[in-house]
Amino acid sequence: MLTIGDKLPAFNLDAVLADKSFGKVTDQDAPGRWKVLFFWPMDFTFICPTEIAAFGRRNGDFQDREAELLGASTDTHFVHLAWRKQHPDLNNLPFPMLADTKRELSTALGILHKQDGVALRATFIVDPDGVIRWVSVNDLSVGRSVDEVLRVLDALQTDELCPCNWQPGQETIQVPR
Repeated sequence: MLTIGDKLPAFNLDAVLADKSFGKVTDQDAPGRWKVLFFWPMDFTFICPTEIAAFGRRNGDFQDREAELLGASTDTHFVHLAWRKQHPDLNNLPFPMLADTKRELSTALGILHKQDGVALRATFIVDPDGVIRWVSVNDLSVGRSVDEVLRVLDALQTDELCPCNWQPGQETIQVPR
């Protein structure tokens, strides 16, 4: 699995865009901005829409931090669109749903479930230079915390030393010189 300090692999994936049209999304989109790339195992499941909708509700908070949300699974863009149209919590998502149908990106990242061949619940925070700065991977049965992703993004953007359980607005650690 790729980890801290690795470059985000190049990708060019079909996607359902925020306006429900089809398009392409690449690693080169939104230059100079942070990226929060999160994967879920499969569309039309139970835990996944709770996470995706939570990210959608907090999209403005990510935008305020100059960060682009990118959601992805190994389902096709056609399945993503059908799910968005069917599920009321996903209908108006403000970020693209990427279709890693050939499993190229999830394979390059090393996040495919060994038995099921679907993406694990993986989240990557990538800095404006395309470097992975944070990775979190959950088992298929456990949803992630959007609040924690935002907290870590805030901490990384301070470019300071942030202690355990640090929250925005709290003091960072100052090292004597």
